[in-house]
This record gives sequence, C-alpha cells and structure tokens, in this order.
Amino acid sequence: QVQLVESGGGSVQAGGSLRLSCAASGYTVSNNYMAWFRQAPGKEREGVAAIYTFIGTTNYADSVKGRFTISRDNAKNTVYLQMNSLKPEDTAIYYCAAVSGGRRPFSPLRQYEYNYWGQGTQVTVSS
Repeated sequence: QVQLVESGGGSVQAGGSLRLSCAASGYTVSNNYMAWFRQAPGKEREGVAAIYTFIGTTNYADSVKGRFTISRDNAKNTVYLQMNSLKPEDTAIYYCAAVSGGRRPFSPLRQYEYNYWGQGTQVTVSS
C-alpha cells in the first residue's frame, strides 16, 4: 500500500522560508515522477513543482520559479520542496503526489497525471 506523508508546513511571515518533506512508503521514489501541488481556499488545485527522480529533471509553475526548489533523496525515499521568499499568495494546503509504474507524465504539473496523493500540509504566509 502506497503512502505519501507530508510534513514541514506551518506559519511564516512574508519573505520567510519553509521546507516541506514527502516521505514515501510502499513506493520507490527513485526512477519515478513526483510532484507538489497546492490548493488555496476557493481555488483549484494547481501544480507547483515536479521532479523525475531518476535524473533530477524538474518543472516549475511560473508563479514559483526562482523561489521554490524541488529535490529528492532516493536513499531516504523522500522528496522535498524548499520554499523561499514566501508570499501571502503562497498560502495553501500543499500535497505530495506520485505516478505509478514508472510512467513519465506528458504534463508533469497536471493533477490527472498522478495516481497517489498525500493528505496535505498547511502553509500559511502572513503579510
């Protein structure tokens, strides 16, 4: 049974930083696509960052480029999202997601591409 468990969320002031972690069990992080999504109140879930863990190829939403960095530690079976220069509009629940069977998504930041999801972690950025 695949489980993705997010941690590291919290409340910070604008300009601050947080690092989210997604620990996988029942699933091998290496040689797979994983991603971070977020959903703010009243808005649709959107892709933030994705990584092909085998070679480290990454994709980012325009809204977070230059501020967020997705990375992985295959030995720890964990994916991270380093978030710097946080803005109030980054406030959302952040979800970790993973594809099944080593499939390579055509659109890595689209939620329909992902088969497994974590429960989410709240990030709140105050001005």
